[in-house]
Amino acid sequence: MARAKHYWLMKSEPNVYSIDDLAKEKNKTTCWDGVRNYQARNLMRDEMKKGDLVLYYHSNAKPPGVAGVAEIANESYPDHTQFDKQSKYFDPKATLAVPRWFMVDIKLVKKFKTFQPLDDLKLVKSLEGMVLLQKGSRLSVQPVTKKQYETIVKLGTR
Repeated sequence: MARAKHYWLMKSEPNVYSIDDLAKEKNKTTCWDGVRNYQARNLMRDEMKKGDLVLYYHSNAKPPGVAGVAEIANESYPDHTQFDKQSKYFDPKATLAVPRWFMVDIKLVKKFKTFQPLDDLKLVKSLEGMVLLQKGSRLSVQPVTKKQYETIVKLGTR
């Protein structure tokens, strides 16, 4: 039996890598590297599958919010930056035989016509309980329900 599609929210600072940067990539696809939180790593490594959909969130921005949709283009594989001594993501405890950090590839599906600011999302009744909206939630990769995903996509495509 086929696995049901899952939905995610992934955060990126737009001054580091925005949805517009993703749109400029060859095939509108890039690796999602540099995640150094074990919970986020585990979600990417163990649960994200090709074809899952992602809300692309601009964090640490004024205002922060959802800018569009991407999809998982390739399932997890070792993050090469953990082995690069010149990278700020270098991890001396990681080895090729036993990598500690993983990444996935994402592909742009669409940029929203209407950027969805966090403050506006907080006012949407059907989004109550969303991980993003919980006080103290800072996880850069988080699960989203199908209903939450569809609500935000509907708002963004108006």
